[in-house]
Amino acid sequence: METLTRLIDTRAPISPDTPSGAVAAMFDADPALPALAVVEGDAPVGLVYRDVLQGMMRVAGPHLIDKPISEIMDAEPRVVSAATAADLFVNGLADSPTPVFRTAYVAVDAAGRYAGVGGLGSLLASHRRRQRDARDAMAMVERLAGDIGAHLDGVLAITERLEQQRLTPDASAFVRAIGDTSRDMSATVARAIDLHRSARGQLTLAPAPTRLRDFADAVEARWAARAQEGGSTLLVSYDGDPECGVQVDGERLLQVFDVLIENALAAGRGMIETRLTARCEGEIVHLEGLVRDNTGGHTDERLARINDPLGPVSLRDSNEMALGVGLALAHRVLRAMGGPLHAEANRGAGLTVGFSLSAEAASTQAEAPDTDSAPAGRAAHILIVDDNATNRMVAEALCDMFECTSEQAVDGVEAVEMAKSGRYDLILMDIKMPRMDGIAATRAIRDMAGRGGSVPIVALTANADPADVQTYVAAGMQDVVEKPIKPERLAVVLSALLGGEDEAEEAA
Repeated sequence: METLTRLIDTRAPISPDTPSGAVAAMFDADPALPALAVVEGDAPVGLVYRDVLQGMMRVAGPHLIDKPISEIMDAEPRVVSAATAADLFVNGLADSPTPVFRTAYVAVDAAGRYAGVGGLGSLLASHRRRQRDARDAMAMVERLAGDIGAHLDGVLAITERLEQQRLTPDASAFVRAIGDTSRDMSATVARAIDLHRSARGQLTLAPAPTRLRDFADAVEARWAARAQEGGSTLLVSYDGDPECGVQVDGERLLQVFDVLIENALAAGRGMIETRLTARCEGEIVHLEGLVRDNTGGHTDERLARINDPLGPVSLRDSNEMALGVGLALAHRVLRAMGGPLHAEANRGAGLTVGFSLSAEAASTQAEAPDTDSAPAGRAAHILIVDDNATNRMVAEALCDMFECTSEQAVDGVEAVEMAKSGRYDLILMDIKMPRMDGIAATRAIRDMAGRGGSVPIVALTANADPADVQTYVAAGMQDVVEKPIKPERLAVVLSALLGGEDEAEEAA
């Protein structure tokens, strides 16, 4: 961490009896000098600011020129240890009793001896520059993490297709191992991105009516088989009104249970009890969730990992780092929901980790999700345009899932040529491609006559800010699907665009 030692000017100070005119001449000779320290013995006794002294000299120069600088210096300057971290010093300025208008500071060593002088202006500029560089670096990391997540989704799509083929037992085992590893890595990357966003205050919650009985069933369906494979037994129970529904972000809450069950499984074989309890008080539902295990892991280390997920105990290897990221995110999610995470050691072996929170009651009579995510209407023929082979394969797998046939183009030039045939019901168009990007290709297709020029075009992109979406729509696109592609989002778009086309054909 950078300290003030590297940022201060260590030039020799002046003595208290130095004439003010001589000090003014020093400032005139060095336009970059913000201030001069006044030192008696080895200890600073005052500070002279360039702008203050030059202003005084313009107003009363002849009267002040021979006066000792001790008569007009700031006798109570801002004094700080040279070993202070620059960021801590800047962040503490708002709470400092010294007025900020004092535009310089005196740095001293551990014994209080003069070490140098620095200007607040240059310090703040350096601090802002470092913050900007850190933001840019984190934005790049987040973008790369998103790209990694998209590639992992592609690997998963490939393995899912391979699992449907007739393979030898060894090949099936290899494919399953690749799929499991990719799912774990994809989850870790997604959690890391969420954790970074939460640190910036950008963690989003999307409350929706959620039937708690169905939620508990979903937890069991996700983890029972995996627990059994690891030699553990998972018991999931729900205690409450079978039809009780709450207004809560079910995906985020499921994310929390995922992490807590992973934490229990990582400690070794044993019994894992997962329980969700709901108690209604009028329009408010009080929820309690817990995951209790009896595994033989080191209790103290496990408690330390839960209470300080990104501390030393959680950073010893990649598996523990991944679990630490998940636990840190669980803490953030639950705090955002109003129910902090707590943990305690059991009387025997293992831990109990849980939370309590309150949510509004919600009706779930008509909120059961539609498990058939395929788009409405007849099977469609889709052109997939993307310069990345993995992305094309992911899109192809999703089209197959929705019983749509597909063809592929590697850039905008190929897409325009293939669109001339008019045989496509919809085009999935990447934006950034060599030779011709997606926007230029869309405009070229819209210039065509007949069915080829009117085909619905959907942007496939990681850049889906409102301003970007306006650009895509202005070019002639009907909708946007963000990368990595979520099947449910693609299903909604296909249903909206292809369903309308079918109705028009039937009306004709």
